[in-house]
Amino acid sequence: MPKVKRSRKPPPDGWELIEPTLDELDQKMREAETEPHEGKRKVESLWPIFRIHHQKTRYIFDLFYKRKAISRELYEYCIKEGYADKNLIAKWKKQGYENLCCLRCIQTRDTNFGTNCICRVPKSKLEVVSVQLVPLLIWAFARTWSDFSEVRNGRGQDH
Repeated sequence: MPKVKRSRKPPPDGWELIEPTLDELDQKMREAETEPHEGKRKVESLWPIFRIHHQKTRYIFDLFYKRKAISRELYEYCIKEGYADKNLIAKWKKQGYENLCCLRCIQTRDTNFGTNCICRVPKSKLEVVSVQLVPLLIWAFARTWSDFSEVRNGRGQDH
């Protein structure tokens, strides 16, 4: 597939330093978009695309705001050409939104119960849920409820 020509204006100085990383992320994005999604829910098929979009935007955000490794001209060029999401970067600059993974996480209209994404819950507030896998696995392999009750009571047959 030929490379998409983004703009007639030549990129600013410093572009050659970030271009290989952005090209690699573009290639990963194309692979994620063409990946088969049979057997997945609609939202599950979009997760890799959101993750790569976040990586590209975070890469440019970190270069400009955190490490101060690129110029404002190059930063604005990346936003104008669609390499970074300016709305997501605007949220990252606000207090409380520093770790936002995507803009869908704060849009309550996209959820069933009008809630936010798990990334919006502070780690200190998350509850640790103890999951016992052995009973779940036994139940998953039991063929009928009577098989399940026999296995649970210790009278299961070895097959």
